[in-house]
Amino acid sequence: MKRKTKLIHGGISTDPATGAVSFPIYQVSTYKQEGVGGHKGYEYSRTGNPTRFALEELIKDLEGGKAGFAFGSGMAAMTAVMMLFNSGDHVILTDDVYGGSFRVMTKVLNRVGIDSTFVDTSNLEAIKSAIKPNTKAIHLETPTNPLLKITDIEEVSKLAKEHGLLTIVDNTFSTPYWQNPIELGADIVLHSATKYLGGHSDVVAGLAVVNSEKLAEDLHFVQNSTGGVLGPQDSWLLIRGIKTLGIRMEETESNTRDIVQFLQGHPSVRKVFYPGLESHPNHAIAKKQVRGFGGMVSFDVGSAENADKLLSKIHYFTLAESLGAVESLISVPARMTHASIPAERRAELGITEGLVRISVGLEDVEDLIDDLKQALE
Repeated sequence: MKRKTKLIHGGISTDPATGAVSFPIYQVSTYKQEGVGGHKGYEYSRTGNPTRFALEELIKDLEGGKAGFAFGSGMAAMTAVMMLFNSGDHVILTDDVYGGSFRVMTKVLNRVGIDSTFVDTSNLEAIKSAIKPNTKAIHLETPTNPLLKITDIEEVSKLAKEHGLLTIVDNTFSTPYWQNPIELGADIVLHSATKYLGGHSDVVAGLAVVNSEKLAEDLHFVQNSTGGVLGPQDSWLLIRGIKTLGIRMEETESNTRDIVQFLQGHPSVRKVFYPGLESHPNHAIAKKQVRGFGGMVSFDVGSAENADKLLSKIHYFTLAESLGAVESLISVPARMTHASIPAERRAELGITEGLVRISVGLEDVEDLIDDLKQALE
């Protein structure tokens, strides 16, 4: 089955009970049992819900895993995965990681004894140096947020297996339409499904896919025990959003190429960060492991003052948190998505006050370029 077909016919595409081609919203908390334990596969909607299960089967098929899991947010999905580990365990993470991921590791999970180290995972030697006797996993963002760095998933997965570690990949930016980490050796894939998978700024959700029956059993135990599950209404919205993922990602990719070319030639832009550029330090790796470079672009305008001037003049790019929607969005990571990262750490990573991040949407690309042009000038 080709990728666009799988988006529509993967998982459980029709309701077996009624034949409905749009899988129904089972807005239900509990289920009738004919006798104790004599249920029809569902007993309580925290443990399992038909609409949520249809979504979980769909993302499982799209990522090529053994089982999928749907959570109330991307951070809930990541936290559930981290709860596979025990107090005293250690996890290596990408340094240029989403601010919320940095926050949960350093402000919440550290309280229960899960240690973390942040390194440049595009540098294999840096990962090797960070491995400790108690290390259990390597958590990758690729492309990273917001500097769009690329990590070689296949090489990191090989290294992880040599040391008996799990490889976890946040695949939010690329989506399963452009990148499939499990095919490259990863054990767990995470998504903030709020972003491209939903695609319409109307749902908050997180997804996880695992590559083994053991991980499926363990993660389901955590999901059921802690209860951070996605509701049926939001599950249905995600199924609907995923059906158009392919055409949205392709159109976004086309728009982004033109915008990147414009930004590269503008005198007010000091640097453009985009893995599709041949000048990107990890372009060759990106080209090897993705089918498309995505719709996320960061560029530096030199100062916070310049960034604010740009934001005050922009019309079609909406100043907002999040990304991956049909609408083009714009943000200043240092003061928005990555504000939870200490200033000195941001400076060390290169997340400057003048760094602007855009999520390219589906508007006419000429309008988007004209908007950036007049705002920059």
